[in-house]
Amino acid sequence: MKYVLVSGGVISGVGKGIIASSTGLLLKTKGLTVTSIKIDPYLNIDAGTMAPTEHGEVYVTDDGGEMDLDLGNYERYLLTSLTREHNITTGKIYQSVIERERRGDYLGKTVQVVPHITNAIQDWIERVAKIPVDESGREPDVCVIELGGTVGDIESGPFIHAVSQLQRRVGKDNFAHIFVSYIPIVGEQKTKPTQRAVSDSRSAGLDPDLIACRCEQPLEDGTIQKIANMCQVEKKKVIAVHNVSTTYHVPLLLSKQNIVETLEGLLHLPSIERPAERVERGVEMWKKWKDLTKGQDRALDTVTIALVGKYTSLPDAYTSVTKALEHSAMFCRKKLDLVWVDSSNLEEETQDKSPAEFHKAWHAVCTANAILVPGGFGVRGTAGMIKAINWARTNKIPYLGICLGMQLAVIEYAQNVAKIEDAGSEELHPDAKNKVIIYMPEVDKTKMGGTMRLGKHPCIFQKDTEWSKLRALYGDAPQIEERHRHRYEVNPDMIDTLENAGLRFVGKDTSDRRMEIIELHDHPWFVGVQAHPEFLSRVLTPSKFFLGFFAAAAGCLEDVTKAVNNGEAGLSTEM
Repeated sequence: MKYVLVSGGVISGVGKGIIASSTGLLLKTKGLTVTSIKIDPYLNIDAGTMAPTEHGEVYVTDDGGEMDLDLGNYERYLLTSLTREHNITTGKIYQSVIERERRGDYLGKTVQVVPHITNAIQDWIERVAKIPVDESGREPDVCVIELGGTVGDIESGPFIHAVSQLQRRVGKDNFAHIFVSYIPIVGEQKTKPTQRAVSDSRSAGLDPDLIACRCEQPLEDGTIQKIANMCQVEKKKVIAVHNVSTTYHVPLLLSKQNIVETLEGLLHLPSIERPAERVERGVEMWKKWKDLTKGQDRALDTVTIALVGKYTSLPDAYTSVTKALEHSAMFCRKKLDLVWVDSSNLEEETQDKSPAEFHKAWHAVCTANAILVPGGFGVRGTAGMIKAINWARTNKIPYLGICLGMQLAVIEYAQNVAKIEDAGSEELHPDAKNKVIIYMPEVDKTKMGGTMRLGKHPCIFQKDTEWSKLRALYGDAPQIEERHRHRYEVNPDMIDTLENAGLRFVGKDTSDRRMEIIELHDHPWFVGVQAHPEFLSRVLTPSKFFLGFFAAAAGCLEDVTKAVNNGEAGLSTEM
């Protein structure tokens, strides 16, 4: 097993996740099997109890793991599926060590950070790195590890110590370290913060093999030479990562600087045997990636999507939704103009809300090509979401509702079309006479973490729904699987009433009682899904929920449906 560690200094949030994901992608294009691990030094067991405005979205894996959003980058770039075990937190490590101590596994020894915590970290990494991540079932060739935070943080100390020991445990030829730093511009490009950060990393036992320098502008040759001299690395091992139009260009940027060739020399990667068909798939994968990325730069037409949500103050709260829309735009050869609308601003004018905010929000909704309402929890802003849904339905504007967005679409339809008296949700309208959205009976109401319906679950397309625009994108598939994260569901007792009023439930779970997908027959695209299809969207294989939605907004749904069913990776540039 070969390991590539990506750590960082100076400041956090400079793109370690994208650089790690891009490096993994480039290694995969060479026919290698690549897996990833994200280390988060916080004490939480997982990200499940964190507010979206605190740490960004909570990403969900097939097995129901709730974790850091960077896991999504790895899955999207590597076209793979990871597990809850691929995200390590301080809480998970301490929990496992304390459980062993309670069992007496340490035979009466004093349990300490060194060696017990640091050994547990190394054991976890080596165990998880061997988990197969593709259909071959074979152990991966390379594991890319991202160490969250920055070198010098108190909470990351045990992890830094552990990975410095890991490089000696596995051998230098099996371990490479990419250090990500930031080059600020204060009149000129400044290298002193990088010099200090590299020095701190070395003093902690981690000697960088490559230094990836983030900067708003392309690095000057003199800056690169200075970093190489002052940090004692070869000039070719200073990787310049300047701002680009989209993050999908980062792999191209790294490829131009021969990062894979450098890693091949450090890790002796050519010695790894790889089947010819895997090498061919890697070459084809890279060709498609470059085609889609460069095609996006040449796109002329713009499609405007209004994202009506309650966490719009932090775009990271909807990272996977944004990425799924970007994937769809690339497939359709269009540009995406994503407009963020705080749903609270769509509600009636109040003293806390200026008329300007109210009218600006409604102008964005009314002029958009399509409207999307994503997931969320709590009552705040939901009245505004329902108003936006009503606008999309009555004005034949393409609409996609995800999780809460589907539930609110059902409530809006129940109130305004089915005319169900005082229709509401058990979560949002506890005093409502008729609750069309209810708490799932099997969910534990006494705890927060890991108690929702989580992970991948099947959805079966129903009879007499061949007219469905969404279903047409799946060809003859009788069922699909999507990842879920929710506590509430459509009330089964209300289904007949809603369907008789024209709301069709085109997808249900295996019990035939849990509603998974809604769609309107006489609408350009009005779809709601209880799952979170954004978690399975990939650059080369966009989520069909998002792809159909975007294509309907762009006016090319028929062409996209044909292209998908023909196995094409995107619309022809001649269309």
